[in-house]
Amino acid sequence: MIYSIVLAAGKGTRMKTELPKCAFPLLKKPMISYILESLKGSMVEKNIVILGHKKEYFSDLLDDCLIAYQNEQLGTAHAVKMGLELLNEGITIILPGDAPLISSEIIDGLINEHIENKNELTVGAMVVNNPFGYGRIIMKDDSFVGIVEEKEATEEQKQINVCNSGLMVVNNDVLKKAISQVKNDNSKHEYYLTDIVYYIERKGISLIKNVELLTGVNDLYTLSCLEEFLRDSINRKHMYNGVNIINQSSVIIGPDVKIGKGTVIMPNTVITGNTEIGENSIIGPSSELHNAVIMNNATVKHSVVYDSKVCDNATVGPFAHLRMNTIVGENDRIGNFVEIKKSTLGSNTNAAHLTYMGDSIIGSHVNMGCGVITVNYDGKNKNKTIIGDNVFVGCNSNLIAPVEIGDGAYIAAGSTITKDVPNDALAIARSNQTNKEDYAKKYKK
Repeated sequence: MIYSIVLAAGKGTRMKTELPKCAFPLLKKPMISYILESLKGSMVEKNIVILGHKKEYFSDLLDDCLIAYQNEQLGTAHAVKMGLELLNEGITIILPGDAPLISSEIIDGLINEHIENKNELTVGAMVVNNPFGYGRIIMKDDSFVGIVEEKEATEEQKQINVCNSGLMVVNNDVLKKAISQVKNDNSKHEYYLTDIVYYIERKGISLIKNVELLTGVNDLYTLSCLEEFLRDSINRKHMYNGVNIINQSSVIIGPDVKIGKGTVIMPNTVITGNTEIGENSIIGPSSELHNAVIMNNATVKHSVVYDSKVCDNATVGPFAHLRMNTIVGENDRIGNFVEIKKSTLGSNTNAAHLTYMGDSIIGSHVNMGCGVITVNYDGKNKNKTIIGDNVFVGCNSNLIAPVEIGDGAYIAAGSTITKDVPNDALAIARSNQTNKEDYAKKYKK
């Protein structure tokens, strides 16, 4: 059996945030989720996650994982020790939960080298130009003898630029014996996982070349640098696949986003979550999409789309807001300052400006005039508005839900509709106009 142990119990005090470090988002996705996805794509068969500080933040992130808890922050060896009872016969790869770019290829490469060399312990090593802060790999006569942490290193050892990556593969029986011998007689009085090296005989290092993929996040600046690297990598992939990204340095696209060829992404646009965009669409400028589905030949400009769908040939924006499972139908036009929440629209329906549609089912070929509101909240409950096909709703009308407007009906401008309107009827719900002659002259005097 091949196991993993992911270390995610730390506080991450240098992040200066309420979130535990490994749950902190990178492109709106928790860092630990990147690690777990790479593990699922690797030869690892069972994942163990060590939690500690604010463990409740991880409750929705760890499907199919075994969990162990480090209630006291006594060092990395102590953290691993908390998960030992979950290990049976086999080998384990130990990884930090704050290095989100570690790939399946790196994981499998380290495991395979460990097996091929018949090691009891294999440490992933890397060459770092500025090694400050890293544990140094200590060699003697071309043999790997140990790892010295930055705070324990001599001035001579600090000149070494071959460093510990934080990854290691170890045989489970050997791990259990070695970790019981680790002591905390160091400057931080912590149990260092790297000290198990001194209690294991058949050991070696594996040099990992893609150093940028091993970067651990300790503060918000490092997170920003990692985000820039990841953003550029993701954007480059989409552009090679036929997506035209204008001013790509201003565009942020999450790692799980899918975009069809021929689509144009305009500047200052953010696309995250499980968003899927079809072919030949135009997104942006200055738009934000999260968990959205945008079909083919659609346009979303200067707008926000969350957890919603925009169908073929529809236009959204500028300055529209779609949320909570809204569906905009084919050839629809959603214009400026329109908000749609938890509503479904048929095809060829227009809401050109200054309209709110909430908790509604709206048919095809409907015109929602300027200033129309589906009044869905009565102070206690959310109620539904149903509008049939070929309906014309005049400007500044209030549809007081629950209410149903039949097919082909007309709503006169300025009406407040509180009752159902039959098919093909004209509903007028407003006061009669009264003109008082010469009133203005008298008022001015």
